[in-house]
Amino acid sequence: MRVLITGGAGYIGSVLCEHLLAAGHQVTVLEKFVHRQPSLLHLCANPALQVEVGDARDAGTLTRLLKTADAVVPLAAVVGAPACAEDPDLATTLNLGAVQTLMRLRSRDQLVLYPTTNSGYGTRSGDVYCTEDTPLEPVSHYGRTKVDAERCVLDHENTLTFRLATVFGLSPRLRLDLMVNHFVWAATTDGFLVLFESHFRRNFLHVRDAADCFVHALANPERMVGRAYNVGRDQDNVSKRELAELVKRHVPGFFIHYAEIGTDPDKRDYIVSNQRLREAGFEAQRGLDAGVDELIKGYRMFRGGPMRNV
Repeated sequence: MRVLITGGAGYIGSVLCEHLLAAGHQVTVLEKFVHRQPSLLHLCANPALQVEVGDARDAGTLTRLLKTADAVVPLAAVVGAPACAEDPDLATTLNLGAVQTLMRLRSRDQLVLYPTTNSGYGTRSGDVYCTEDTPLEPVSHYGRTKVDAERCVLDHENTLTFRLATVFGLSPRLRLDLMVNHFVWAATTDGFLVLFESHFRRNFLHVRDAADCFVHALANPERMVGRAYNVGRDQDNVSKRELAELVKRHVPGFFIHYAEIGTDPDKRDYIVSNQRLREAGFEAQRGLDAGVDELIKGYRMFRGGPMRNV
């Protein structure tokens, strides 16, 4: 298929492009490269990759690129509660406005695979499984923009959405603000972590499993369209304390201070069920232990610099 990816040079996108090309698809990336990281250089020798420098909110650019697309993955976004709180106007226009523009311009024959976040479940109890039928109650601007965009996508034909768990793992466009990536970085560089709200639970997903999920959907759209899917590993529904202790098993000298004071702007606290996605034929395979090993290996190659982002 001919796949258009907005934000395709980002943390997930740079891995997704690699997996799509390996599966035989043609990929066009629309990207502003605001982080000034050449995360697609390793793929440029592949003639099936095309890169367009531009803004995902620009209707003229989208109209031109959509003429040759069979499927669209709108990845361009301001990601995370802190980043969206810092620039709420940009978050609104990119996370929601760009998706609304895309849905207005695309044809019903073009498949849309929209990645959102399971932070839309808000402050659900960690004792209850959230399914795709659980009411969405986002507590951050990030969560609200993504929930509104998901609703916009699913109001159209030939679409599906992925409610991604907290993603982790190495990527050519590395992020150190993601929880697993951050905990391992703290363990291997600072040697300590101050942890608050340690009982809060989240679900986790390796970035390469996220990419594989999109590839699976492109191969099986007829059985998946019209629905939202939680994407994570049921085995990786763990608390922040459990995650920190897992990292400590890999880095024995890691000191963890459990603080009574402190709050997380992203109030996720729940267990997520990924049963619907399994029934659609896909299950994430890469667990936290393997991901921590991978991160430790990768962090030996650099210390800080432009990849540290919050």
